[in-house]
Amino acid sequence: MTGKLGRFNGISAALGSALFLGVVPIFGKQAILGGFTPFAVVALRTGIASGLLLILMLIFQRKYFYIYPVGLAGCLLAGIVNGIGSIFYYSALSRIDASIGHLLYSFYPLFVAFWLLLDRYPISRLTVFRLMLSFPGMFLLISAGHSTVDLVGAGFMLLSAGLYALHVIINQRVLYEVPAPTVTFYTLISMAVTVVIAFFLFHPQLPTTETSWWPVLGMAIITFLSRLTLFLGIKHLGGLQTALLGLSELLITVMLAWLWLGETLSPLQWVGAAFVFASLLLVGFDRFTPEKRRGAGILAWLNPPNIPTSDLPWQSQP
Repeated sequence: MTGKLGRFNGISAALGSALFLGVVPIFGKQAILGGFTPFAVVALRTGIASGLLLILMLIFQRKYFYIYPVGLAGCLLAGIVNGIGSIFYYSALSRIDASIGHLLYSFYPLFVAFWLLLDRYPISRLTVFRLMLSFPGMFLLISAGHSTVDLVGAGFMLLSAGLYALHVIINQRVLYEVPAPTVTFYTLISMAVTVVIAFFLFHPQLPTTETSWWPVLGMAIITFLSRLTLFLGIKHLGGLQTALLGLSELLITVMLAWLWLGETLSPLQWVGAAFVFASLLLVGFDRFTPEKRRGAGILAWLNPPNIPTSDLPWQSQP
């Protein structure tokens, strides 16, 4: 029963994260169109989100501040990697439409599979089939549009997807030993420090006081919620299954871009969206195992010291 409950909680958390993340590109595009630079957008939304999480943990969940040193190093590395990826993401978003940009970003499950193979992680045949099913769908979404895509912006978005995927599997290693709130906190703090430093080094400019800040504030709240649900999903499902469920954010972004920003898709692009949706439906038949400690792979150094699990303060918690 516990396994089924963990699976249900993992799927619910992953889909919740996808819902939140599907809205972020719309707010981000609105903020950029409103006068915010990409560096300002990513610094403000991540800084505010990490501040909200810090306040919440100080008041209600101080026990989650504890983490072993190698786990902390993994969270900090994941935050730096994802922080750099976020800078590329919003730089790309300033050059291409939100819908097309997020369609390109949706390749990140393929990058997750690539990183997992390098980390010697087993992948089921159905997972491979789902990846193959989603690939032609994403190809149609990208290539069958009404206009060409800015190549620099497309390159930035694909680089962002690869870095996001890498941060997912780094945290997957850490999540075996560490609760999701702890991983969320330290990863988000590291990400915030990375992007704030980049903001002050490369483009320390804010828009005029007349500019509306509500898209940035909305992004910050959504980022806070999406990070927590993302790592809950990874803890119960693993990085690749969470990433595949996260493809549902693609459909959310496309629909909101159509309704909110007036961006449209061609008939062939809607066919591509159907392929992606079919890949999502197959998650109910896929087999997966939550992440467990493994001594091999390129991220084996993230394993904690061999200590009795009874000595870990959170092992008795469900």
